[in-house]
Order: sequence, then C-alpha cells, then structure tokens
Amino acid sequence: MAKFVRVIDTERCFGCRSCVAACAVENHFTPESPWNVMIEYESGNYPNVARNFVTMNCMHCEHPSCKAACDQIGVHAISKNEFGVVLIDYEKCIGCGYCFLTCPYGVPQLNGAKVEQLYPGQEKTPYEQMTNLSPLHRKKAKTAEKCTFCWHKLEKAVAAGKVNEIGKTPEFTPTCDLVCPVNARIFGDIDDPTSVVSEYIARKKATQLKREFGTQPQVYYVLNGGDY
Repeated sequence: MAKFVRVIDTERCFGCRSCVAACAVENHFTPESPWNVMIEYESGNYPNVARNFVTMNCMHCEHPSCKAACDQIGVHAISKNEFGVVLIDYEKCIGCGYCFLTCPYGVPQLNGAKVEQLYPGQEKTPYEQMTNLSPLHRKKAKTAEKCTFCWHKLEKAVAAGKVNEIGKTPEFTPTCDLVCPVNARIFGDIDDPTSVVSEYIARKKATQLKREFGTQPQVYYVLNGGDY
C-alpha cells in the first residue's frame, strides 16, 4: 500500500511563495484560513546573517492529535485514509477549534468569515458561481480547514487505477509541489524505497519537525544549518 509524504528542502527554498499562491488558487482558501504559509526568519549574527524560509502546511501525521481531539468529544469529523491523508468532513465539523488547539503545528484554521460571498455587495466571483466544486472546496463559516495534500487530485488517480503516477504526473500531484521553481518540494510514496521522495529523504537526511510530540508527521524537512 502506498503512503504519501512531502519533502520540503529549506536549503533550496528562497521564499518566492509560489507554493502559497498556487495553493490559494487551487483550493480557494480564504485570507484568514490559509492552508499553506511561509515562515520567514533571520539567523546568524551581524554581519554574518541570513534570511531563512520555511513553508508550513498540514503534516498529515501518522497519529494526528487533531483527530484524537475530535474523536474525544464525539464529533468524528477528522479521518486518516489508507494513503495517509488526513481530511476534515465539513458537514460534521462543529467549529469547536479543539483540532487547532491540540495540533503541535497550529495547522487547522477556523474559517470565521461569511464565505457565502467573498465580496459582499459586489457581483459574485467566478469561483462563487461554480456549481461543480469538490466537497473539499465548499467553504462554510465556523468550519475547520487545512491542507488536504490536494486529495481531490489524488483520488482521481486512485479511481483510475494510477496510484503509481501520484507525484509524477501533474494531474495527480499536489499543485504547490508542481510550481516550485527550484524543486524545493517533492511529493511521493515513502513505502516505495526506490521512489524519488524516499531516496531524497535518505540522501539529504530529511527530518520531521517537533518529533517529541509523537504524532509522526509525514512532511519531512531538509534543514539549513541545523535550524529548527
């Protein structure tokens, strides 16, 4: 069985934010509920300083604390499928925010906007006029949202019997990973030891963030100079 992970190489990333923009276009996230964010910070001592960039999205943890919290209160709006993707059922979510509070990475965002119309008093945008949106893209106020590894693209590969093309064919690859101009983002099957993502993790000694929380995140980072 395939299990999909992402590698983000901070030694390559130069903060262009193409991945953030691509995610916004692909998933229509609202400004106060971003699915992908860029963290920018400075390291070193003057005059030997450097700017560093780290993108953060859902870690799709092997043991997601958000799911545990949601199950604990009996809502069961969060699931993890057989391919390792953690998803939120918008119809079940009650907007309690416990998923955000328990996530070590602060990933789930509570959409507090009146998303029925992005620009009240103006003509609806083309997005708002769409009638064939994936259930993952239908925005609801007071509902938790986050990165889905572009599951609406991955599930097409599953349905077509082309799981082996996920991470290789643009149609079946998360959009943020496609647009990086310096190939700082890689997506693929970690259960395949010959996959590009498996070999990259081994060769570059990619690691997981905040491993002490025991959630076993499935996004790996190549860290710059031992930061984080």
